[in-house]
Amino acid sequence: MSTAYIVVTLLAAAMAGFSAASVFLRAQWVVQPLADYGISRSWWPWLGAAKAAGAAGLLAGLVLPVIGVLAGVGLVLYFAGAVVTVVRARWYSHIPFPLLYAAPVVGALALGFTA
Repeated sequence: MSTAYIVVTLLAAAMAGFSAASVFLRAQWVVQPLADYGISRSWWPWLGAAKAAGAAGLLAGLVLPVIGVLAGVGLVLYFAGAVVTVVRARWYSHIPFPLLYAAPVVGALALGFTA
């Protein structure tokens, strides 16, 4: 296991965990865009739980790689769905935000496969 893989995985898990905590704590800069995109408040806890599970899975993947791969794929799909949601809501200036969170996850997956 390379140092780069560990560092990027920890960064990806921290970013996903931060994003999940922001939804759980109803940070205004997170939940206001969710409302603007038309996402029902009843979905917010599920979205936060998905990101938290992904973060935990990335960390678990440092011990059991298959869990990390599954969590990484799940987070990539989650953030791809976020991009689709932003595009459907026509908030094109917000597209970089889910991509910013997806980038270290993609990096961790790529580094994991090359190790």
